[in-house]
Amino acid sequence: MSVMTAADHRIPQEHANNLADPAAYADRRIHDTYRWLRRNEPFGVADIEGVDPFWVATKHADILEISRQNDLFHNGDRNPVLTSQVADKKVREMMGGSPHLLRTLIHMDAPDHLKYRALTQAWFMPQNLKKLEDRIRVIARSAVERMAAKGGECDFVNEVALHYPLHVIMEILGVPETDEPRMLKLTQELFGATDPELSRQADKPPEERQIDFSVITDFFEYFRRLSEARRQNPTEDLASVIANSKIDGNPISDFEAMSYYIIVATAGHDTTSSSTAGALWALAENPAEFKKVKADLSLCAALVDESIRWTTPVKTFMRTATADTEVRGRAVKQGDWLMLCYASGNRDEEVFEAPDIFQVDRKPNKHLAFGYGAHLCLGQHLAKMEMRILWEELLPRLESVEINGEPAMSQAFFVNGPKRLPIRFKMA
Repeated sequence: MSVMTAADHRIPQEHANNLADPAAYADRRIHDTYRWLRRNEPFGVADIEGVDPFWVATKHADILEISRQNDLFHNGDRNPVLTSQVADKKVREMMGGSPHLLRTLIHMDAPDHLKYRALTQAWFMPQNLKKLEDRIRVIARSAVERMAAKGGECDFVNEVALHYPLHVIMEILGVPETDEPRMLKLTQELFGATDPELSRQADKPPEERQIDFSVITDFFEYFRRLSEARRQNPTEDLASVIANSKIDGNPISDFEAMSYYIIVATAGHDTTSSSTAGALWALAENPAEFKKVKADLSLCAALVDESIRWTTPVKTFMRTATADTEVRGRAVKQGDWLMLCYASGNRDEEVFEAPDIFQVDRKPNKHLAFGYGAHLCLGQHLAKMEMRILWEELLPRLESVEINGEPAMSQAFFVNGPKRLPIRFKMA
C-alpha cells in the first residue's frame, strides 16, 4: 500500500467538529460520525479551529495496533486528553512547560509507568479482590434496598448508580463515608468540565472550560490532609499504600501522590457508574433482553461486558508518535497527535455482529473499553466484579423497568455517560 500524506485524508469538517464537540457525545451524533469514518475515512486527519490537527483512529484493529506499541506511541509527550490550544498554553504556563496538570498513570510512559503502576497493582488483581467480594455484596444489597425504598420511581443515575461504586472505591481508598458527596461532586466537576450543568465555570467559553484548575486544587487540598494522616498513622487502606510509596528507593513526590489519589478516586467509580446506568437504560428499552438475563442470572457477566461495550465511558485517549511510522499505509510523522476512538472501535462492524443492538448474551465480546497494551485499565477486574454483584442482587427483585421521562448523557468528549435516567419500576 502506498504511503499517503495527511493532506490526502482530511476528515470532512462536520465530522471533524463533532469529534471535539461535547454536545455531539451527549446527543449521540458522535456515533453517526464514527459510522461514517469507519466506512469512508477510518484513519484520517481532523483539522478543527482552536485545536492542533490530529489523526483519528476509528477501527478496532488500528486502535489495538497503536495501543500495543507503547514505545512508538506515547501518552506523556503531549496531553493524553484532547485539549484546545488555549487550554494547552495555559497549562504549560502554569506547569513550567509541561502539558500536564497531573502526573497520573495515564500521563506516564516506560519506565516510570510500570514502576508507578506496580505500587497499587496487587490491590486490583482478582485474587485480592476476591477477599473484598463479600463486603462489596453487602454494599450492593444496600444500594438495592435504597432503590426499593424509592417507591417505584427514581433517577437511577443520581439515586443509585453514582453512589454504589463510589462507596466501594472510597472504602478501599480510605475516604470516610461522610466525605463521599464531596468526592462525587469533585469528580463530576472534573470529568464534566465541558458540561454546562456539571461544570463550575459554565460562564466561560467552551475552550476554556476544558481545564478547571480550582477542581484540581480542591482535590489536592483534600488528599494532602489524608496523605499526611496516613504517613503518620498508616492503616490497611490504599491511601496508606500511596502515601508511603517509594520509587527507586525514594518517596514519591507530593505532586505524584496527589495525582495518584485523584486517578484512583475518580476513575475508580465514575466509569463504573456510567456503565451500570447505561445497562439499565438499555434493558429498559429492550424488554426482551431484560427478560433474558432475568431468567438466567449466569448471563450477568456477559451483561456487564455488553454494558461496558455499549456505553464505553472513556470515549477517547490521545497518543503522540515518537518516530516516523505508518498506520493503515499512511505516513504518521514524529510528534503527530493521534486520537483513539474506543466507542467507535466498540461498534466496528468487522468485529461485532449487529454492533448497534444491545445483546446481554453477546459472545465473543472483544470490546476495547478498558484499553489495551501497557495502559490496560488497572481497575478493570474491580469494575466488572462490582457490576456483576449489583446485577446478581438487583435482577431477582426487579420485576419490570421502563423509562419515565427524558434521560440525558453528559456533554464530554473524554469521559462521558448517563447523567440522568428517570425510571419507573416494580420490585419484589
